[in-house]
Amino acid sequence: MFFGIAALPALAQHQPYFPDPDTSIQRRLEDWQDLKFGLLMHWGAYSQWGIVESWSICPEDLSWATGGRKPGIADNYHDYVTAYEKLPRTFHPTKFEPERWAAAAHQAGMKYVVFTTKHHDGFCMFDSKYTDYKITGSQSPFADNPRSNVTKEIFSAFRKKDFWTGAYFSKPDWHSDDYWWKQFPPSDRNCNYSIQKYPEKWAKFKEFTHKQIDELMSDYGKVDILWLDGGWVRKKTDEEIKTELNEVYENSRWTRNPQSQDIDMAGIVQSARAKQPGLIVVDRAVPGIHQNYLTPEQHIPETGLPYPWETCMTMATSWSYVPEDQYKPTDEIIEKLVDIVSKGGNYLLNIGPSPTGEWHDAAYERLKEIGDWMKINSEAIYATRMYSSFSEGERIRFTQSKDGKTRYVFLFDAPESKVLLTKMLFSKTRK
Repeated sequence: MFFGIAALPALAQHQPYFPDPDTSIQRRLEDWQDLKFGLLMHWGAYSQWGIVESWSICPEDLSWATGGRKPGIADNYHDYVTAYEKLPRTFHPTKFEPERWAAAAHQAGMKYVVFTTKHHDGFCMFDSKYTDYKITGSQSPFADNPRSNVTKEIFSAFRKKDFWTGAYFSKPDWHSDDYWWKQFPPSDRNCNYSIQKYPEKWAKFKEFTHKQIDELMSDYGKVDILWLDGGWVRKKTDEEIKTELNEVYENSRWTRNPQSQDIDMAGIVQSARAKQPGLIVVDRAVPGIHQNYLTPEQHIPETGLPYPWETCMTMATSWSYVPEDQYKPTDEIIEKLVDIVSKGGNYLLNIGPSPTGEWHDAAYERLKEIGDWMKINSEAIYATRMYSSFSEGERIRFTQSKDGKTRYVFLFDAPESKVLLTKMLFSKTRK
């Protein structure tokens, strides 16, 4: 996850949207918009330290990077990164039971899952042939476990509950010597060498990225969504680079290396869809036809968005596991679901598994309570669309069926159920 993405919520509300010209993808997006409620999971070796995923090894002076480091590990950046990169040696999630996760998510009424197959730190939660920095690697104590290829196990368990499956994949890879070249120290989240000066180095990284995505599209069954993070890895025009340089010098912006990091998204999408027809691609925060829907983060747009979108949000306070984290009350989660759906969006709710491969009891409790509400009210959630007015004041929200025959009215803070639903029927001839 692009943690702490200060500019993304505003950008998501105002940036232009470019529909995919493929009508089959447009139809697939319609099907995805019917699902409404999904599960996101951030999980990796970093979970052992109970810290933010990946960002503590980023050398930028940012609160979620330097401020998110595990205390008492090292006094300097180099030693900290060295210790961090040894985490796979002790990552041993022997209580990993994806069937229990799938059953709980299904009971809650969730319809799709997005799992972090690789975050920015480069540690793979799948059995990639192109790196040993993975949960099935030679230094991983979990490698001999029959369920060590956790991505495959998760996708399989959730498919059995009729979920759509989505692969979160980070385009930047801070472990790869072809992205953060060890010949130079990294200064920020970007590729740390001149791509123009060392094009062969970048070509190797691009090939590596394409091959890893191809593995996910080839060896893990039906994949419905390719959810790409790390929007700074993208093609940039000379004018964009010039603008970013001016921002660096005038405003001390975080981008210190504003060069084009062209990963050949068109090639990735073409190859992926050859193996996964109808694949929805989400090239996050990169305007263009390969961002099939937008993903405002920890944020619900005030008035919704006029194109496919999904709010991704944590159930607790962190994307990844934090001991004794505080989970949102069930009523708040349901109200957010209703608010998002009334504005035409989907809700992707994140739960961070523990280093042993478990969810906190509070997560199961919330999902059960959400499920109890959904058993009564799901008709007003699934396969609905935004009404001409999504709200009336702060306490009332509307949705309507796709055929326009039924309108649903939600009242927040109702005496008994907290979110009360009223169903209103209209004939097709109503004007």
